[in-house]
Amino acid sequence: MTGTTLAAAMEEYLVSIEGGNYRANTESALRRWADWLTRERGVTHLDDVEVIDCRRYARYLKRQVREDDLKASTAHTYYAYVRAFLGFCEADELLSQNPAAVSRAQAELPEDNADTDRQFWSERDRKAILAFMDERVERALDGEGVSRERAYRDRALVRLLALSGVRGAEVFRDPGDEKRTGIAWRDVDIESGAVRVFGKSREYEYAQLPRKAAEALERYRRVSEPPTPRFPVFPTDHAPSKYRAAREQLREEYDEKRVEAILDANDIDDVVREHEVVIPAISTRGARNLMKRLCEEAGLGIDGEYLKPHGARRGLGHQLYSEGHAELAQSALRHASITTTHESYSNIRASETAERVDDVLED
Repeated sequence: MTGTTLAAAMEEYLVSIEGGNYRANTESALRRWADWLTRERGVTHLDDVEVIDCRRYARYLKRQVREDDLKASTAHTYYAYVRAFLGFCEADELLSQNPAAVSRAQAELPEDNADTDRQFWSERDRKAILAFMDERVERALDGEGVSRERAYRDRALVRLLALSGVRGAEVFRDPGDEKRTGIAWRDVDIESGAVRVFGKSREYEYAQLPRKAAEALERYRRVSEPPTPRFPVFPTDHAPSKYRAAREQLREEYDEKRVEAILDANDIDDVVREHEVVIPAISTRGARNLMKRLCEEAGLGIDGEYLKPHGARRGLGHQLYSEGHAELAQSALRHASITTTHESYSNIRASETAERVDDVLED
């Protein structure tokens, strides 16, 4: 059958899958792929999917791994869902071949080394960067270094990463995913100690917000005075993005001539505040660059690297798990199953087992 849309073929494939969890995971991965195909390659029909599209998708996944937005194993899993779907289409005679199974397409996938060298924030590094952020705020209050608002913002950002277990892509904007726009102030519940995020499950979830992170966010909110609850918690500093957002939103109320007159006569930040313009949040790449600058400023060298946003989540889980709080680690990291938590920190379990074996053998 020719002219089959991706959506129709995907629905047919999903109906054939019996397992509920596997079906849900498959649907999420395939919709993400289909959105990328439409956005980046202009492909909406099954007949138009070619080897080069799959090769480009594999390269896109590899870039996400390089930027620490995905684990290599997860990239391979996402691609495997696509390959299985297209294999089904080939078997159902909707395609003459499976373009995702061709070696030159799969060659672009990232190397999967089981993430043995993935960074995490050690307890020492976490304490060091948090202490530095407090000192930086004190200097700003004395009129030294960065502005007071910037110092409070950066401290809130670091505390949120270090203490809440959130993923970078949950709180910052992901340019490659239109649903990941970053958290807004309306998502932050200081009193309840929770922050609403668009989770890995691609559903909204509540992440825990410990007291020190909540205090930093509240103090930052008082200093910054966001013009609307829809305003991003961590707004971009990119001037062209601010102007673009202002033009788009002001044109809903004024004609183009009036809009340009407003922008010409006023500072863009004043326009944003006065007209309650919702500008974009800082991007995941921007957050990584910020962390790199902060680590350099603090004199923190992490094996020649810096404290990456996702490493904060791994570090928090590592400390909780190693101190015997597996269930707390599961809850803090929002793992659907304790099995996931155990698998994530299997190295700690192996180390503890080795120590116990040594104790037995020495008796």
